[in-house]
Amino acid sequence: MAVLFFVYILYSGSKDRYYIGQTENLEERLFQHNSDYFKNSHTHGIKDWKVVHKIACSSRKQAVNIELHIKRARKRKYLEDLQKYPEISRKLVEHYTDATQ
Repeated sequence: MAVLFFVYILYSGSKDRYYIGQTENLEERLFQHNSDYFKNSHTHGIKDWKVVHKIACSSRKQAVNIELHIKRARKRKYLEDLQKYPEISRKLVEHYTDATQ
């Protein structure tokens, strides 16, 4: 599978908060979150975001679907389980694989 996109989970220790997103360039996106690039976002004003989990995806469609799946769960425990149990991420990638990719 060619990796083109990432679903990522950020964590801020100072605010004890998580953020879920997707991008083509994870390094650049992390820099943007930590530099207030997104003025009206959930991440604005927090400068200690770090990537705690990432899921490699082969298309934007797959990344968006996985991002929405994780956001719909709305459970901190689910985010922590994704970090502890890599098989959950593998199953998400399998489940959201689009045969037309």
